Amino acid sequence: MEIIFGRNKKEHLEPVRARVTGKIPAWLQGTLLRNGPGMHTVGETRYNHWFDGLALLHSFTIRDGEVYYRSKYLRSDTYTANIEANRIVVSEFGTMAYPDPCKNIFSKAFSYLSHTIPDFTDNCLINIMRCGEDFYATTETNYIRKINPQTLETLEKVDYRKYVAVNLATSHPHYDAAGNVLNVGTSIVDKGKTKYVIFKIPATVPGGRKEGRSPLKDAEVFCSIAARSLLSPSYYHSFGVTENYVVFLEQPFKLDILKMATAYIRGVSWASCLAFHGEDKGGGHCRPPGSQSSEGQREAALSGAFLKGPVLQTHIHIIDRRTRKPVLTKYHTDPMVVFHHVNAYEEDGCLLFDVIAYEDGSLYQLFYLANLNKDFKENSRLTSVPTLKRFVLPLHVDKNAEVGSNLINLSSTTARALKEKDGQVYCQPELLYEGLELPRINYAHNGKPYRYVFAAGVQWSPIPTKIIKYDILTKSSLKWGEEHCWPAEPLFVPTPGAKDEDDGIILSAIVSTDPQKSPFLLVLDARTFTELARASVDVEMHLDIHGLFIPDAGWDLGKQAPSREAPARAAAGQAAPRT
Repeated sequence: MEIIFGRNKKEHLEPVRARVTGKIPAWLQGTLLRNGPGMHTVGETRYNHWFDGLALLHSFTIRDGEVYYRSKYLRSDTYTANIEANRIVVSEFGTMAYPDPCKNIFSKAFSYLSHTIPDFTDNCLINIMRCGEDFYATTETNYIRKINPQTLETLEKVDYRKYVAVNLATSHPHYDAAGNVLNVGTSIVDKGKTKYVIFKIPATVPGGRKEGRSPLKDAEVFCSIAARSLLSPSYYHSFGVTENYVVFLEQPFKLDILKMATAYIRGVSWASCLAFHGEDKGGGHCRPPGSQSSEGQREAALSGAFLKGPVLQTHIHIIDRRTRKPVLTKYHTDPMVVFHHVNAYEEDGCLLFDVIAYEDGSLYQLFYLANLNKDFKENSRLTSVPTLKRFVLPLHVDKNAEVGSNLINLSSTTARALKEKDGQVYCQPELLYEGLELPRINYAHNGKPYRYVFAAGVQWSPIPTKIIKYDILTKSSLKWGEEHCWPAEPLFVPTPGAKDEDDGIILSAIVSTDPQKSPFLLVLDARTFTELARASVDVEMHLDIHGLFIPDAGWDLGKQAPSREAPARAAAGQAAPRT
């Protein structure tokens, strides 16, 4: 485990040529750009949590059947401050740090006030976002860092708060056909309110690059939703979109703002202020006498039985993209923690959305570095299994429908939506598959009906051991796996001109737990899941989190073949022109 999680990785500023075995499709020309934690110790200090590590960008550039690897630490303000001090001086979510180790309790008491709503880290280690013609490393704070996708150079620092009032934002934005960005952030106690803010960044703006105008300057609030609790907003990592709606889950995995305000002076991390709550104090149905199971709670709630203590709920918010207002119907389901939405779409008056769900928040606890040891396998059995679940919501509720009746009549799913006495709708999901995470799809089907989920397979632990292609229609799956191999998030790249949803390839960066086996980029046929090629590199590669594929300039996926000039320019170290 030390090899994978705890050991700092070296950066490789110059391209490292990979050894390619097999044959990479001739049409595949571009760069797979990935992000994740690569440094967990600075001097004599150590981060507490794997997700706290300093961001290490890496890329695989694919041109004419050859592959070149490169990696570079994100030169964030956080990285610079830590390296200059030779110790951790900037706090991360799971690690509280103090710039001056000699501070006493009195000086802390004065300074902690500035941390009530903290100035979070710009250690953007989770994902890569495309915004117009620019690329940004992202995390879950209000900061993003612009990067050069060819050289991995760190450019300017961007604070979302200059454009929209959010203290936190997801690393999983959505993109429409025009390239506009849609994202969700949390505005904490702003003007006496805590709310979830959906905001939009246009792909292009008047003047654009010629006048040096960033699309971020034209970011706008699309819609906002009041949090059910002023001081305990929900944690979330992603959200869903369809053609006409946005899906946002307000889950009982909550951040305690009062605890966070005093975390600095108490010497505890912000992560200690995040908890999965046994009760939803925002309201809801009450627990019936003698009932402990959610099914028992539900039956009694439908019949009107009450007792002290509200039933724990996950609230499902649906926002109409046409009116920019929430749908009036109140939807909810049983308690769960969702990090990743898979996809969502509309069908026959219903909204369907698929998520990877956990029974609680124990997954985050597992990734404390203290747990990533020889007992990791045993520790991981204590976490709930990530399960692919399908929810179906009726967009229009029949007022005359009987209480307790199922409002869903789609033949394609067993998911139910039960009308409750107060007009709310309880959603009972269909369980599709257990043991997968880091889901990706053919993004051309995002917000639309789709069939295939590409994901990392997790069996005895949250660590991926296989790559899975799950067929929602047939409920069947294909798998790729190899001993001592941990695959990263599988990314689908469609064949130019493809008509079938799975006509393309899967790219995944594979980390080896065997020191004698080099890590490699895996290239799979997405239709058959047979290996087409692998590109091995003699480096100690880190386990990354998320990323994207950037086609070479001059190549529009699905419309034309890659330009022959772009690879030559890139090989010569020249920046390819934008198209």
